[in-house]
Parts: sequence; C-alpha cells; structure tokens
Amino acid sequence: MVTNKTKAAFLFPGQGAQYPGMALDFLALSKAAAVLFALASEAMGRDMEALLRDSDAEFLKRSDIAQPTVTLANLCAAAFLKDRDLKPVCVAGHSLGEYAALVSAGVISPADCLKLVVARGKAMQETVEHIAKQSGGGADSAPGMAAVIGLAPDQVETLVKSSGIADLYAANINSPRQVVVAGTAKALTAAEAKFKEAGAKRVLRLQVAGPFHSPLMAEAADRFGPVLESITFKDPVIPLFSNVSGKEVRSGAEAQDLALKQITSPVRWIAEEHAIAALGIEIALETGPGKVLQGLWKDSGAELPGFPAGKVEEITALFNN
Repeated sequence: MVTNKTKAAFLFPGQGAQYPGMALDFLALSKAAAVLFALASEAMGRDMEALLRDSDAEFLKRSDIAQPTVTLANLCAAAFLKDRDLKPVCVAGHSLGEYAALVSAGVISPADCLKLVVARGKAMQETVEHIAKQSGGGADSAPGMAAVIGLAPDQVETLVKSSGIADLYAANINSPRQVVVAGTAKALTAAEAKFKEAGAKRVLRLQVAGPFHSPLMAEAADRFGPVLESITFKDPVIPLFSNVSGKEVRSGAEAQDLALKQITSPVRWIAEEHAIAALGIEIALETGPGKVLQGLWKDSGAELPGFPAGKVEEITALFNN
C-alpha cells in the first residue's frame, strides 16, 4: 500500500504510449487536470478534450499530436498523485516523458512545458515528413523505430556499426534484453534480417512516427532550438535524471542543454534506472499512459516494485491495496 510517506520515483512514459481517451478520467475528477487541459488547449490552439475523445490511434501517432497529448496525460497523472499528497523523491522520463519530469522537478512550468512539446512535436513531425519524402513519399517510405528483443545492448550496438546499413542507429538503450533502433524505412527493413540472424527473438516496429534519438533528427533540433532558448530553466529541486547522460542533472542550464541534445542522442534508460534505484526509493511509478516502463524496470534487475499510475483507477488502487 502506498502512503504519502512512500519514497516514490515518478517515471514518465514517452511517445508511443498514447491511446484514444487517455487522461479524460482525470479531467472528470481533478481541478488540477482541468487547468492542465486548458493550458494544453491554449498551447495547441484546439480543444484537447475533444481531440482525445474523438481521435483514433493512427491520428494520435503523429508527433505533433502525440507529444502534447502524452505530456498532458503525464502531467495529469502527476497532479492526481499530488492531490493524494504523494510527491516524488526523484523523477525521470523516457524520451518525451522527460518534459513532464522537468515540471515535477521544478525546472519548468506546466505552461512552458506544453509550449515546448507542441513546438518539439511540430519540428519532429516536419522532419519525419521530409525524410519520408526524400525516400519516395509512399506509405512504405516512412522512417521509424524498431525494438530488438533478445540481444544485449552491446551486441546491437556492434551490429549497427558493423552492418554497413546506412541511416541505422541504436536509439534507446532500454534494458539488458531490449534496444530500440531508429532509421529510414529501408534501413529498418534491412536491419531486421541482420538482427534475427544474430539471434534476436523478435524485431518489432514501434507505434511512433519517426527515427527519434538519432542523427536523422538533426533538422528537428535546429527547428526546436530557438523555442527552447526562449524558456527559463531553473535548477532542479529534487533529483532529475537525463536520457542523454544517464546521470543526475545538476542545474537548469544543464537541463536546457541536454533537452536539445536529447533529440539526436540515444536514451540511456538502463543507466538512469540504476542511478534511481541507488537513491533508496521504495517504489517506481509509471506516471502516465501504458505499462512499458514497468516492464523495463523489471528487466533492469531492480528488486524494488514498479506499478502503473496512469489512470484514476490505478492510482486509487495503489492507495487502497
């Protein structure tokens, strides 16, 4: 059973965790969620309640839609936990999830966070469309990401470097058994056979709209940089961990610098998990939609439990069991 004295790490999921209707349960019960929905609607220039209620999974997959909606869901989950008087002792976010972590660590405001993810999502969507157009523009030309299951991270990284496949990169170092690679459609198709020949159990295309955390996203970083520079980043008030370094972020200036590098750099999630576990936490909460981070937490070898906290019923169960 969780209480307000439980030493909890909040882990925020990223793009790919989205689903139609997410976060609407918070909106129905939480004044804080209503404020966040209003901020997100203002940042997006459209009614976020209607968008989440009426959109299908394919539309939500777009970077310019997924990034603000997932971030909104993450922030609503964190606010609902705060309503229950549970505050994190440390925070981290996987990819896009790092923006909700910045808010929870006191580095940026919710309004600035939503402004940033709207701009980030737009920049990344435009870059992805540009890459797809250069590759032919058809449905089979879209760049993306694929999870390689059953090979160790060093094996995957070595195969990527030695494969001779252009535009293929190790992007998310997620667990001892899973690494996500990013690339063009042609690169991912060619790589699938290479990984299976090397012993991978599965190679799964992810429900994301681009080759994130790779040099292919350099154009997005260039587009996003000026917006990022316009926002004030404060020093973290609780431990905050970086995807880029896998280590604790010590200052607002460092957080801002890493936020730009994150677009083209691999996510070092294993290193973050180990650093978080070393802080003496009692529980890790996946604070937002989905259950991917719980699986990665378990795969990391951490003895501490990980639980979902992305819906009203999940958070209520944490306090009642």
